Amino acid sequence: MSQRERAAHFRQLHTQRPLVLPNAWDAASARTIEQAGALAIATTSAGVSWTFGRRDGQTLQAAEMLQVIRTIVQTVDVPVTADIEGGYDDLAATVQAVVAAGACGINLEDSPGQGSEPLLAPEAQAERIRAAREAAQAAGGDLVINARTDVYLFQVGAPETRFDESVRRANLYRKAGADCLFVPGVADAETIAALVRAVDGPVNVMAHPGAPSVKELGALGVARVSLGPMLALAALAVTQQAARELLEQGTYRTLEQGLPFGDVNGWFARP
Repeated sequence: MSQRERAAHFRQLHTQRPLVLPNAWDAASARTIEQAGALAIATTSAGVSWTFGRRDGQTLQAAEMLQVIRTIVQTVDVPVTADIEGGYDDLAATVQAVVAAGACGINLEDSPGQGSEPLLAPEAQAERIRAAREAAQAAGGDLVINARTDVYLFQVGAPETRFDESVRRANLYRKAGADCLFVPGVADAETIAALVRAVDGPVNVMAHPGAPSVKELGALGVARVSLGPMLALAALAVTQQAARELLEQGTYRTLEQGLPFGDVNGWFARP
């Protein structure tokens, strides 16, 4: 399929609610997620940053992130949506490179803001969403834009103001052309249900232990569920546990959880 056809397919998958998007951080994790049965894959900027030995939080260069996105797209057959954080120094160039890489969606966040502000002005972010759409079209492609607002994630403003501000931003981003609205940092069913009612568009929730189950999120009306860095953190936890057991006890019980070498190696038996 062409990039535009993959984007159309990915957009159609959002009608199968909730669409579950496990987050990968390299080609191996993406292929593993695909083998588990995922219909599509998202990337995690945190996991990619750690792979490069950096902290999360827009510490990467666009070329570094695009290198990972390109490798993931080339490794799997399912649609890939890319976390491009704030778009880096040249949003239009980043978007056009994402299209050229064959990804069919992006996350675009409204943090950090200018100067000491935690978030961009919502009108400025809305203009960036329009610019991203225009850049994708100018490149001859299409992207499912997941517009992220970090009001809850970074606890911006007084607690009693965060819901209304998140809704205001999400609805403005939707009018600017976003396909989906991402409000990470919300995990309780009551707030999630209220967001789904108030936001004029499909809502993406970042799930984690303690959040409602995928089935429950679907019942609340959530359109899209992703995990952010949670799979990467789980993989690192197993790695640390196995290494600690080896170093402290000289035993290998944790390693018994590993996948068979032949199976994993076979996943990459491509020309």
